[in-house]
Amino acid sequence: MYIAEVPNRNCPPAIVLRESFLDKGKIRERTIASLFNWPTARSAALRPASSCSQ
Repeated sequence: MYIAEVPNRNCPPAIVLRESFLDKGKIRERTIASLFNWPTARSAALRPASSCSQ
């Protein structure tokens, strides 16, 4: 799992918690949770922890 910033047209980017997995030999991504209502400091603090599990 990892934290990703997804472009959101004319709005600020959406912050999401994602998971990557293999499906028939292709890498796919699935959104686990949207973190749009989290303060940026909280999502930034979670980002280093999410990169350790990859």
